[in-house]
Amino acid sequence: MASADDPAQDRSLVQDSWMEKVRRRIGVAQPRSRDELVEQLRSSEAKGLIDADGLSMIEGVLHVSELQARDIMIPRSQVTTLERDSEPKELLPTIVQTGYSRFPVSGETKDDVIGILLAKDLLRIFHEEGPGFRIREVLRPVLFIPESKRLDALLKQFRESRNHMSVVVDEYGGLAGIVTIEDVIEQIVGEIDDEHDFDEDAPILSRSDGSWIVKAVAPIDAFNEALGADLKDDDLDTVGGMVAQRFGHVPRRGERIIFAGFEFRVLRADNRRIHLLRVIRVGEESSDDSA
Repeated sequence: MASADDPAQDRSLVQDSWMEKVRRRIGVAQPRSRDELVEQLRSSEAKGLIDADGLSMIEGVLHVSELQARDIMIPRSQVTTLERDSEPKELLPTIVQTGYSRFPVSGETKDDVIGILLAKDLLRIFHEEGPGFRIREVLRPVLFIPESKRLDALLKQFRESRNHMSVVVDEYGGLAGIVTIEDVIEQIVGEIDDEHDFDEDAPILSRSDGSWIVKAVAPIDAFNEALGADLKDDDLDTVGGMVAQRFGHVPRRGERIIFAGFEFRVLRADNRRIHLLRVIRVGEESSDDSA
């Protein structure tokens, strides 16, 4: 029998209350399963009772309640960590090259995460005190979570702790990956624009360092014309589709693959598709060498 403070019971009560509000809103009989609820919501969207964006977010909320941290985390091999004993000035190239705002900081080994460094903290201290300080003095506390952490519970924990990044640990306490609040929210609202976004009419952007930022939906013909490439595939129309096919799976952020004389690095993706790529010619120097 569940106790009065059983978390599972609390989640069930909250979900039942939420579903009842939705039922009253769209004026249909109470669904007997989640599948029936989704069907009713889709029917309501078709009738114009709710809009497409609202339907997508509601489905995202339902989806999040089924996911765990392991389902969306950036895996250990793709996590950029900083070393605690590094001189502050030694960290700047990595921070600039990756463009990330938060970094796990490790001690003796990569698994020994002792804090989170915010790029803005490092820059502020540099400006105020110069390079003569120790990294550990500006570290933020780490939010450690197990791989089995449910995303709905993690989102609540993010809000309560005011953390934007969590470190996922495996059964032995080692670093398994990281999950950010943006990763969770994107499961609900979809892709969130960031500094890599550019005009919809320009799916391929040339950068001063010799690389290109390419939207995954960019047509292969447009890619070939812009980069002087020779990608060919009669069954595919987009660059993202070709890259995903070469990987053999939907790649996660940070994964790379080389073919046709180019290196393709995934800048943004979700568990369904690639959204954004960084492309460089193989053999040309790149300012981003981290995975």
